[in-house]
Amino acid sequence: MAVVSLSNQRVTIYDAVGWIMRAPVSSGRKGYETPAGIYSVIQKEVEHYSNLYDDGYMPFMQRITWSGIALHGGPLPGYAASHGCVRMPVEFAERLFDLTRIGMRVIVARNDPVPVEFSHPVLLRLNPARVGSGEPDAEGSAPSDLGVLASAKPVQTLRSMAAAKAAEAEAAKKKADAARLNAIQKTGEASRIAAALHLAQSTKSRQPASRARIELRVRAAQSTLESADSPAAIELAEKAKADALARLADAEVHLTAASLAAQGKPDVMRARQEAEAAEAEKKAAVEAAAEEARKAAPVSVFISRKTQRLYARQSFQPIFDIAVTIRDPDQPIGTHIFTALDYIHEGTDIRWSSASMDPKSEEDRSSSTSEPGRRIYRSTEPTPQPAGTAGSALERLVIPREILDRISELVSPGSSLIISDEGISSETGNHTDFVVFMSGEPQGGIKMRRRNPSFLYRYYRPYGIFWR
Repeated sequence: MAVVSLSNQRVTIYDAVGWIMRAPVSSGRKGYETPAGIYSVIQKEVEHYSNLYDDGYMPFMQRITWSGIALHGGPLPGYAASHGCVRMPVEFAERLFDLTRIGMRVIVARNDPVPVEFSHPVLLRLNPARVGSGEPDAEGSAPSDLGVLASAKPVQTLRSMAAAKAAEAEAAKKKADAARLNAIQKTGEASRIAAALHLAQSTKSRQPASRARIELRVRAAQSTLESADSPAAIELAEKAKADALARLADAEVHLTAASLAAQGKPDVMRARQEAEAAEAEKKAAVEAAAEEARKAAPVSVFISRKTQRLYARQSFQPIFDIAVTIRDPDQPIGTHIFTALDYIHEGTDIRWSSASMDPKSEEDRSSSTSEPGRRIYRSTEPTPQPAGTAGSALERLVIPREILDRISELVSPGSSLIISDEGISSETGNHTDFVVFMSGEPQGGIKMRRRNPSFLYRYYRPYGIFWR
């Protein structure tokens, strides 16, 4: 996870243990402010050039919106100076580029939220090991009594199941390749046998006429022999007769050999049927492996107080959304990001972290309007937010058990649950995770990109046209 602090002009990178990298940044200047919100990395390019701002060089670019906001290397004057992107030191951007993967969560916040290890009964329910435990719900929501596992044995994780399906698909590919090669070989062998048999039968069919001609030649040779008084003439006639008889015998031998070979002719039809069956088996195995890989991909769940709905996305595609109840809907709930870190207890539980985004303070408002030339890098350590706020947000949710179970079947390390007062941004679409902007925060970096763009700056992609 990457956390960009706008007030501190700093980015901090976290793994499952804690922060591992930190560097100063330069975010969007006044009028082009980088919007505070929740993003994820959706594209990576080692060399990238802006097609909106003077072909600006953006090395080690990691895009977080299709409209053009990204993390990349660039100059750092000591204050917010970009057109909306987050510039980082080039060496740091290169290290980060090698470390990250598509889908990495990126938080841009006015403050400096810190992910802390967090546990709550609702999060304990989001675990494949507890699906179908049979415990009743209270009011159809997340139960306080979560029950126990039916077995103490470690559960097979989604990733291990995906790996098993991938191995099955690989074995099916090898089997299909072998069956196809066998069918090709047998088809070739059968063709060679058929050609030889046809040639032998053609020779045999011509034998009567050939024999008659040979017999005429033999009688002619015999007459010549009887009338000849020269040993050379006799020898010539005998040789011609012997040669003709040898040709007839040779044809008979070839016919017999071809007939015997035809009796052992390979079953081409069966080989082709086996190849077709193996190909169908391979296709099914590959599709099953792809589906299992999709299920193993982290799932993102977003719950909006604004819309009173729960949305789920996986592999950058929506999978379902449903109405939920948030108690005291008129009261703010905040914005909280819960992230599944890794499996614990031999795979029977998942360890979670929580990070909360606070509203912008008056001090932050003044720092965000700092004039160019005023360096605002801060060395202060980020302060974790009290866990009670995030826990209170979870306790206000009323989610039907069947929905919790449906989500639990998909949860794996890297999955996230986001609760917010905000709705989903229009930047959320095909090939993105959830994009959420914080209301009340300047969003010039996005608005300027949407303002009367020239046709030359359209960004064509297979899933639509976006403005950069």
